[in-house]
Amino acid sequence: MELLLLVTGSLAVAAVARRMDWPAPLLLVAVGLAVSFVPGVPDFALNPEFVLLLVLAPLLYSAALDSSYLDIKANIRPIGLLAVGLVLTSTVVVGVVAHLVVPGLPLASALVLGAVVAPPDAVAAVAIGRKLGLPRRAMTLLTGESLGNDATALTAFKVAVAAATGVAAFSWSETLVTLLVTSIGGIAVGLVLGVVVHAIRLRLGDGILESALGMLVPFGAYLLAEEVHTSGVLAVVVAGLYLGHNATAAGYSTRLQETAVWAAIDVLLESLVFALIGLQLRSVVSAAKPGWGLVAASGVVLLAVIVVRFVWVFPAAHVPRWLFPRIRRREERPGWAQLTVISWAGMRGVVSLAAAAAIPLGMPGRDVVLLLTFVVTVGTLLLQGLTLPALIRKLGVRAADGQDRALAEAQVQNNAARASIDRLDEILADGDIPDHLADRLRAIAEHRGNAAWERLGRQETENPAVAFRRLRRAMLEAERSVFVEARDRGEIDDEILRRVQRELDLEEAALSRE
Repeated sequence: MELLLLVTGSLAVAAVARRMDWPAPLLLVAVGLAVSFVPGVPDFALNPEFVLLLVLAPLLYSAALDSSYLDIKANIRPIGLLAVGLVLTSTVVVGVVAHLVVPGLPLASALVLGAVVAPPDAVAAVAIGRKLGLPRRAMTLLTGESLGNDATALTAFKVAVAAATGVAAFSWSETLVTLLVTSIGGIAVGLVLGVVVHAIRLRLGDGILESALGMLVPFGAYLLAEEVHTSGVLAVVVAGLYLGHNATAAGYSTRLQETAVWAAIDVLLESLVFALIGLQLRSVVSAAKPGWGLVAASGVVLLAVIVVRFVWVFPAAHVPRWLFPRIRRREERPGWAQLTVISWAGMRGVVSLAAAAAIPLGMPGRDVVLLLTFVVTVGTLLLQGLTLPALIRKLGVRAADGQDRALAEAQVQNNAARASIDRLDEILADGDIPDHLADRLRAIAEHRGNAAWERLGRQETENPAVAFRRLRRAMLEAERSVFVEARDRGEIDDEILRRVQRELDLEEAALSRE
C-alpha cells in the first residue's frame, strides 16, 4: 500500500508539472523533500538492485531506442571524452577534495564518493534541452554521455569500494583494465542479444508478441551481462541502440505499440525515481548527524563537482582540434555558449543514490558519503536544473539548422510521394483498377508530398495542410460520436465500437504532428 501511494502521488505531482509546463523532475524532488519531514511518512530506502535492474535498465533502454545510432557514431570521440574521461577525472578530483575537506574521511572512501557522484543523469537536462530547442549536436552529446557514463562510474565504484573495505588495494591501472574488459563484454552481450531478438521478432509477425518480447530485453540484457561479469548497463544500451536503429524492419503495429508503452513506462519510472530522491532527506540526515563543519564541506564538494565539469569540457572540446588537423576539417568549431550549456547540464540522479545505497555497511565514513551524495544530487538538480532554462535563453543557444532540416524533410517527403505514385502506376498497368480508386490513391500521395512544403510556407495564415488536418479531425470526431451513440442505444456492441474506434484513432494519430 505504501508503494502504491508513493507511485500514485508521484504521478499526481508529475501531472501537475506537465499541466503547468514545469520541469517534472525538479518539482518531484522538491515535493519529496517537503514530504520527507511530514510526521508518519515511512522511510523509503533505496534498494540498489531494485533501482539498477527495474528502474535504470528500462530507462536506459527506452532512451537508447529513441537515440540515433548514426549521430552517436558520428560523435563517438566527444561522447567518449565525457562518458569515460570526465567520469574518471571527476572520481579523482572529487575524491581528493572530499578527503581534504571532510575530517577523518579516508582517501579510499572519498574515492568511493567520487565514483558515486561522477555520472550525470541527463533525464532532466535532455527534457529541458528538447523543449527549448538545443542544437542537435548538443542533444546528441548529452544523450550519448548519459548512456555510457554509468558503466564507467559503476566500474570505478566497485574498485574503490574493494579498496575502501580492505578487499583489494586501489589501482587505477586495474580500474582501467576492468573498465575495458567489462565494457567490451557488455557491448558484445548487448549486440548479440539485439541481433537474436531482432531476428526472432521478424519471424513472429505478431505486433503484440513482438512488443512483449521487446519489454523483456532491458532486463534480460542487464542480467545476462552481469551474470558473465560484464557491464549490464552497456549491454542494455547497445541492445536498445541496435533494435531502435533496425526498428524500420519491424511491423507498423510493433512501432506504434512500443512508442506508447515505453513513453508511459518512462513517465512512471522517472516520477517514482525523482520522488524517491527527495524522500531520502530525513533518513540520510538523521544517519549522518551533520554539524556545521560537514555542512560547509558538503558545499565545497558540490562546488568541486560543478567546477570539474567546466574545467574538463572546454579543453576537451578544443585541445583535440589543436592537436589533430583532421578533426578541425571534419567538425565545426564549438561555440563557448554551447559548451557553457553542456558544462552546466551536469545534474546527478538516481544512479548516484543507488550506488551510494550499495556501499557496504562496514566501509569507513559510509554515512558521510551517503550525506554528501545526497547533497550533490539534490543540489545539482535544484541549482542547475532550475537555472538551465534561463541560461539557455540568455546565451541564445538554439538549433540553427531548423530550416535546413525542414527543407530536407520536405524534399524527402516529396520524393517518397513521387515513388509511391510511380509504384501505383506500375500496379495500375498490370491490373484492372477502377479509375476513381486510382484517383483517390494518387490524391492521397500528392497531399502527403505537398503537406511538408506547405508547412514551410507563411505561418500567419492557415495553409492547406493545416486546414485539411483541422477539418478531418472534426469529421473524425463526428464519426466517433455516431458510433458511441449507437453503442449506447444497443445497436452495436462494444467489440464493434473498439474496432472502429481503433481505425479512427490511427487516422487521427497520423494527422497529428508535434
